[in-house]
Amino acid sequence: MPTSVACKGFFITPREYGKTRDVANKWHRWMITEGGPMARPDKEAAVAELVELFRSSGAVVLTEYRGLSVAQITQLRRALAGNAQYTVAKNTLAKIAAKEAGLDFLAENLNGPTAIAFVNGEVVDAAKALRDFAKENPALVLKAGAMEGAALSADDVKKLADLESREVLLAKTAGVLKAGLSKAAFLFAAPASKAVRTIDALREKQEKAA
Repeated sequence: MPTSVACKGFFITPREYGKTRDVANKWHRWMITEGGPMARPDKEAAVAELVELFRSSGAVVLTEYRGLSVAQITQLRRALAGNAQYTVAKNTLAKIAAKEAGLDFLAENLNGPTAIAFVNGEVVDAAKALRDFAKENPALVLKAGAMEGAALSADDVKKLADLESREVLLAKTAGVLKAGLSKAAFLFAAPASKAVRTIDALREKQEKAA
């Protein structure tokens, strides 16, 4: 076991690693964002994977996670499960991938400890999960994003979170359709009822005349 580890700007010994959560978080962040030097084939593969994620996602949201613990990041990933993949990648590689995917405008926000939520499910639900988590954990900062090729600001993401979910909209739509069908059925039935009453009245009149 090595006696120490050098990590871009700080030096960790096994004893120091266990002293504070802050040091542990620095180690975690270095491992998942830097991870040491990458061979060229690995970089190309990583960029290709990110390009595919950018292109196939309904939306992407950039967040700063400085100060979040490993447990908190895991909790956020669970909250996003089914709607988004929360990924930490090297900013240099993410910038290249964003440019290749036609999202050059994201580059200015790909700095510092950034994690990307690639939304592959309901955009509104993913935005709600991120907003709610940020409220409970101020260390998570919504930075920017993109949807259908257009830039999103942090406020835009929050506005998306304020929208009603797909399930609620579908339920409301179903309710409107049901009410509409009932109204249509009434309108169709009304003339028929009137016609029946008219025929009955004529028959009754004829019977009295006879």
